[in-house]
Amino acid sequence: MAKLNYLLLIFPLLILSASSQSPPPTAAPTPAPTVYEILPKYGLPSGLLPDSVTNYTLSEDGDFEVTLAKPCYIEFDYTVYYEKTISGKLSIGSITNLKGIQVQRFFFLWFDVDEIKVDLPPSDSIYFTVGIINKKLDLDQFVTVRSCKDKAVSLRQIVQVPTLVDDDISMLVTE
Repeated sequence: MAKLNYLLLIFPLLILSASSQSPPPTAAPTPAPTVYEILPKYGLPSGLLPDSVTNYTLSEDGDFEVTLAKPCYIEFDYTVYYEKTISGKLSIGSITNLKGIQVQRFFFLWFDVDEIKVDLPPSDSIYFTVGIINKKLDLDQFVTVRSCKDKAVSLRQIVQVPTLVDDDISMLVTE
């Protein structure tokens, strides 16, 4: 009988102590990968996009949209302009239906970049399609994520055009 009374006293205490314990901790949610982590999973270099990405979406079929803090420029072998919103279709080794990236050619003309591809298996080259033109470039320049510039550097800023003084003009005329 003493054992029964003892168990009747202990049992409610065990139930109370078990119910007062906090539930086991749940694992913290894993943060979503950045767009710079996603691109290499598709065989593409992370430096294709500037460092100012604020948001991106990627659907299961590969359609994506990237939002930048603001439109900007980056100097690679060519000057590249990024609109605030960039979209396209991401697949292994390529981005197709690309909108929002332009490349400068011939000092003042801008052309839309329609597609970006890499070799599979990987090589040291990356290919850009601009209209009907395919341009092969060195992949190394796209490995590092670069900072945006607010405006493109023009040739006039790099090369100073000398100004002629009136005496120089008359000398040229008389010679």
